[in-house]
Amino acid sequence: MVEMTESADSIDQARERMARGELSSEQLTRFYLDRIRTLNGKVNAVIEVNPDALTIAEGLDDERKAKGTRGPLHGIPVVLKDNIDTGDKMMTTAGSIALQGSHAARDSLVAARLRRAGAVILAKSNLSEWANYRGFRSSSGWSSRGGLTRNPYCLDRSAGGSSSGSAVAVAANMTIGAIGTETDGSIVNPCSHNSVVGIKPTVGLIGRSGIVPISHSQDTAGPMARTVRDVAILLGSLTGSDDMDAGSIPHSDRSHPDYTQFLDSDGLSGTRIGVARNFFAYNQRVDQIIERSLQLLKNSGAILVDPATVAVTRELRAAEGTVMSYEFKHGLNQYLDQLHPATAVRSLAQVIQFNDQNAEEVMPFFKQEILTQAEERGDLKSPEYLAALQQCRQLSRADGLDKVLHDYSLDAILAPSGGPAWVIDLLNGDRGSGGCSSAAAIAGYPHITVPAGYVYDLPVGISFFAGAFQEPVLLRIAYAFEELSNARRDPTFPLSLEL
Repeated sequence: MVEMTESADSIDQARERMARGELSSEQLTRFYLDRIRTLNGKVNAVIEVNPDALTIAEGLDDERKAKGTRGPLHGIPVVLKDNIDTGDKMMTTAGSIALQGSHAARDSLVAARLRRAGAVILAKSNLSEWANYRGFRSSSGWSSRGGLTRNPYCLDRSAGGSSSGSAVAVAANMTIGAIGTETDGSIVNPCSHNSVVGIKPTVGLIGRSGIVPISHSQDTAGPMARTVRDVAILLGSLTGSDDMDAGSIPHSDRSHPDYTQFLDSDGLSGTRIGVARNFFAYNQRVDQIIERSLQLLKNSGAILVDPATVAVTRELRAAEGTVMSYEFKHGLNQYLDQLHPATAVRSLAQVIQFNDQNAEEVMPFFKQEILTQAEERGDLKSPEYLAALQQCRQLSRADGLDKVLHDYSLDAILAPSGGPAWVIDLLNGDRGSGGCSSAAAIAGYPHITVPAGYVYDLPVGISFFAGAFQEPVLLRIAYAFEELSNARRDPTFPLSLEL
């Protein structure tokens, strides 16, 4: 006799079992709610559960019987980062108690597309407060509303951020898939730290209305899952134009409703991949993992151009900081202004004031210097802002990724996603361990990270990034690499690392 379970390892497996009548969406949703109840005390990935999740799942089961499925996500539970609006009983707070009790009037485009595809929005995930755009010496995964998210591969190690809870929920099998957001590193960093796949798409590929903003030049939502195929399925449900996001409308013809069509186990043959050596040498053991990955790629027919340097200069980082600061003030004021009049804060200035008045609860470990700097900025007509924006585009695109991709005739560029997770230190904040997110983030170009190996049981990811709207190429490369490496393993939740 085959033992029947209420879980599934992937979206495809869940679909197949539902089609055979072996599993229902209600059973799968109940399984994940039980996992959240059992495990969230250890990792603190989920900030709020959707009280209507089971009702929604039961309705989708009835719809399946009466009409068939809406598509591959029909009845599949998905977790959303708590800076993505859901027009339901869950709050959207960006992890800040300043927005405690704030309920969105309507779904974000991301939530609306997931619902239309038949997904069950299971819960909201914890995050670095304000997507880690608040103060110096912050700790990734900590928010005043949600507390600290922990890494399931070692509970005293950082989960990365800012989409910490989304990545951890996927890694700990508290959901099949999750949606995070990134401005610079906030998807690829926690995915690398938690041994899951995550893609930061081209800016504009996914509409951003109803997402608490940082920078409209760099912000994007993106899917996370345990496999490249699941990420591709999720991505297809999210893309397309957004009437309330001018940045997405010109690119509506660049999206695909089905990204699984690009997945190819033999997709590396003849593919030209540059090796960005300037992102190596942060950690010797990480470099050894990536060197083994390079050999796998070569053995499968990839043509490696080594090195292919992608410069991220101090000048570019400074310009990025200026752009973010101006755009954060502009975007956050717009977002807060449309909230319910009873909301405690309706502007950045009021957020700063609220934090000062509730400093013990909001700022026990780090302050809000980044918020106060942003509040001092002018509007988006400022010559300083316009010059910095032009500098970002020139240095990251024409003189950066576009140039390297063109000069070496590359399909993509690879690098270590980052180093192993550091020990959590709430008083002193995060300790950097390398990373390659800024090149694609500032350019607004796509970036995917895939599990590549482990340093003393701590996950390490490999990153692939490319030109605008080259998600099909990146998914093809990442899928073929995943098939070769088979690197991912499940977490065991140890309290600390034994060396």
